[in-house]
Amino acid sequence: MIPAQHVAKVTSALPFWISLLLIPLIWASANLGGWWVLLVPVITWYLFAGLDAIAGLNLENADLETTDEQLHFYSLVTKIWPFAQFFTLFGLIWFVTYTDHLSVGATIGLMFGMGVISGTIGINYSHELMHQKNNTERWMGDVLLAMVLYSHFRSEHLLVHHRYVGTPRDPVTARYNEGFHRFFPRVLIACFKSAFRAEKDMLARKDLPWTDLSNPFFRYWALQGAMLLLALIIGGWVGVLLFIWQAYIAVWQLELVNYVEHYGLTRKHLGDGKYEHVKPHHSWNAAQKVSNWLLINLQRHSDHHYKPDRRFPLLQNYTDAEAPQLPFGYPVMTIAAMIPPLWKVVTNPRVRKWRSMYYPEITDWHAYNKAKNPMPR
Repeated sequence: MIPAQHVAKVTSALPFWISLLLIPLIWASANLGGWWVLLVPVITWYLFAGLDAIAGLNLENADLETTDEQLHFYSLVTKIWPFAQFFTLFGLIWFVTYTDHLSVGATIGLMFGMGVISGTIGINYSHELMHQKNNTERWMGDVLLAMVLYSHFRSEHLLVHHRYVGTPRDPVTARYNEGFHRFFPRVLIACFKSAFRAEKDMLARKDLPWTDLSNPFFRYWALQGAMLLLALIIGGWVGVLLFIWQAYIAVWQLELVNYVEHYGLTRKHLGDGKYEHVKPHHSWNAAQKVSNWLLINLQRHSDHHYKPDRRFPLLQNYTDAEAPQLPFGYPVMTIAAMIPPLWKVVTNPRVRKWRSMYYPEITDWHAYNKAKNPMPR
């Protein structure tokens, strides 16, 4: 266990600030143009995969008694990021519409890279912020999600995903043998419907209609509308199209990660719509050191679902006796997910091993594979 006084050191927090290096990197690629615009996706996917292979695993866990005050330098990077992303995103929209050294292809490639940043880092940081009790942090999370037109993710994640993960009610739990290219369109539609229904049901329990202004969807739509308007003011209709393009790439990055995090892992149906409690073995765990720095320990997902209120430095790593392990970090696994035959070769045997390890009594998995078990009560 890493003692709290060691966790609190600036030098211990500093590796988690590595994401900020992507800001000057994308500006450099914007100035260089040409094939250089692909620097960001190449580095975030391939370089970090290589660094993971070199650096190996981080199996150490921080002292859970570490206080929020001692975690200041960790939480600070998530509070700085919304400002960094805002000025980078809209600065790039201005840059590409008022300079002439970028071809159409290079412009599209540059904003692809921006989408990788706003999805890989921005949505991930919004995820950390939305889980906090502090209203300022939650608002920062909302602003980040508005920049990718995916504000409903907060409602879906907090009200549906964490409550119903591993059951048929959770759209984000990827089904066994469901390729990503089937998962993606399904989840785009289902998550919005699920999030809206969850907020509507909460208001109904207070005898309020969904049109009540306390419905956060009005805030979501206002923030998203403001972002689109700003893109229009800065870059015209081209600016709006580029903004939407990077938002799409960001959401694609998010849902790739969602696909990887729970693929094939289901909670046992106990009968009459009752399911077992969420446990660490209902999420895939990955201990790769460098990609966990970049993704602020998102890959310690087993512990996040077990204890959702823990800040990212305190998320615990689990052994293969406690939670299923991914063979590689997210940079490699998300690339594999884009190639369904490869994904199934790598992952399906691990799912079958997981089933025999935790649920040897279940002999017929058809209902679990097709999400046809009863909806949870």
